[in-house]
Amino acid sequence: MALPRRFLPPLSALTAFEAAARHQSFTAAARELNISQAAISRRVQLLEEILGLTLFERVRQRVVLTPAGAAYARELQDALGRIGTATVNTMAARTGQATLTIATLPTFGTRWLIPRLPDFAAKHPQITINLPTRIESFDFAAEPLDAAISFGDLVSPPSAVMDKLIDEELVPVASRRLLAKHKIRKPEDLFRIPLLQQSTRLKTWPDWFALQGIACPPVPLGPRYGQFAMVVQAAVVGMGAAIVPRFLVERELENGDLVIPFPQSLGSNQAYCLFYPEARRNDPALRAFRDWLLEAVRR
Repeated sequence: MALPRRFLPPLSALTAFEAAARHQSFTAAARELNISQAAISRRVQLLEEILGLTLFERVRQRVVLTPAGAAYARELQDALGRIGTATVNTMAARTGQATLTIATLPTFGTRWLIPRLPDFAAKHPQITINLPTRIESFDFAAEPLDAAISFGDLVSPPSAVMDKLIDEELVPVASRRLLAKHKIRKPEDLFRIPLLQQSTRLKTWPDWFALQGIACPPVPLGPRYGQFAMVVQAAVVGMGAAIVPRFLVERELENGDLVIPFPQSLGSNQAYCLFYPEARRNDPALRAFRDWLLEAVRR
């Protein structure tokens, strides 16, 4: 259903308000949009009249968003961002170019996906891949995303398609020097050194030790890090032993920066998956990326 025009303020007023809200300054907004400060003020005032709300308050010679203004700015920034993305994509399509915005987990993107992207770029030079990072859940209806790579249960969100990429296999790793220094020869010897942990996966060490029939404190002692990339690097420099997805440490295992001291791995009923809207299933650029990604996983 089309939105009544009375609910669509002039774009000039919206862009003036968005710039002023982002900078918290009419002067900086005027400089960005290359118009006068008085013009910014008039456009914001027009928007306030249309909305029947006060968007800014003056506090000590500066403008401050009201609660209503702050909420409206957040919604507007997202909407204008989507308009901008749609415009760029449409212009690119005219020249035979395409742009995909793929949300990805930070460590997966940094350590697995980006090192392989040159191959995709060589095969599909007409497609540009943007990679915003995303840890929390995603919403295709509310965000300008073409697809997302996430980790979790093998359940597809409503109106979305899911392709499983990689099963998770967690393995213990540490530097060879650290293991030799502390004479780590059997699994329980690992209690002599710090057990590095990913802050959202605190059960991995207890679960791994349980597979060996070894009792472990519910939360082992050891530093916690926000991302697996940080855990891996801490293990490389000898901060302790880590338990991480095997595919994320392929390079370190190959070059000897890390070793797997004990072969027992820890499986999971979750996996890394690619999600995309059902409505985009037949988009040529997205299909090209999906097919390439699944082939990269198989390789």
